[in-house]
Amino acid sequence: MGKDKNPRRVADNEAMAKLRMLRTSPQKLNLVAALIRGKKVERALTDLTFSKKRIAVDVKKCLQSAIANAENNHGLDVDELVVAEAYVGKNLVMKRGRPRARGRFGRINKPFSELTIKVRQVEEQA
Repeated sequence: MGKDKNPRRVADNEAMAKLRMLRTSPQKLNLVAALIRGKKVERALTDLTFSKKRIAVDVKKCLQSAIANAENNHGLDVDELVVAEAYVGKNLVMKRGRPRARGRFGRINKPFSELTIKVRQVEEQA
């Protein structure tokens, strides 16, 4: 009896990983995500390793998770993987504040964001 198997959210030659609640603004995270879009995974990993951005460490973890998902869950070849998509979304915003002059209150927003990385297996042309 049982339930039907859930359909895959990605194609047969793709795998994805999602990272939520990253403590940085989506705009800053998108700069790092744009750094790896469309690149081969080993090139993307080296770019993230030597990036000076703080959030690049978390993006690298997400990319490594997507690679592991492709290899272990979907049986894809790691050497032929390309970062097909890397997109950023908004998450919650913590509202904090700071007293300012003349009894006013300066609002400080501490945004969170989320990152989705899809890797795709592409066969090289001869």
